[in-house]
Amino acid sequence: MIRIVIAEDQKMMLGALGALLDLEEDMSVVGSASNGEEALALVNEEKPDICIMDIEMPGKSGLDAAEELKGIDCKVVILTTFARAGYFQRAIKAGVNGYMLKDNPSEDLANAIRRVMEGKRIYAPELVDELYSQENPLTKRESELLALMAEGKSTKEIAETLHLTYGTVRNYISTILDKLEVSNRIEAIARANEKGWFN
Repeated sequence: MIRIVIAEDQKMMLGALGALLDLEEDMSVVGSASNGEEALALVNEEKPDICIMDIEMPGKSGLDAAEELKGIDCKVVILTTFARAGYFQRAIKAGVNGYMLKDNPSEDLANAIRRVMEGKRIYAPELVDELYSQENPLTKRESELLALMAEGKSTKEIAETLHLTYGTVRNYISTILDKLEVSNRIEAIARANEKGWFN
């Protein structure tokens, strides 16, 4: 019997997932959590084989919880509506065993759980495609600059940090905005974050 903990902050979705998985003859839902903290506590308490985790939950997110579960004998499958390359990259770094989208048919989840229990990794194909089709267009120096922008540093502070002139930094920022096809710093930071281009 595959013992499962589900972490999902939408009560209706949590109930539906639990009911669907309990219908499978080889699966048993042993706990339900509404955030990452509860999920971690349940995993420690129930010692399930697998934890199905949403990403965006109040308090501790599913990705935060997955990072804490790395190395523990409990497999993690992310189940989310967010097909974002940045989330996917972070999930892979956290060592998750699966990353599936909620708009897939419910039988896909049960099949994925079985395959994960066999030692396979199951990732939504559209995310894998996106991850490899979109390379970071920024140079190493431009990425450094963007990271400093993300820290909230002004053009003057960036110039001082990188030992560049004020004008050179402004040129770099203009190039970054052009390459990312955005109109301001905030959009640039959001785009790079979404694509997982911050290390």
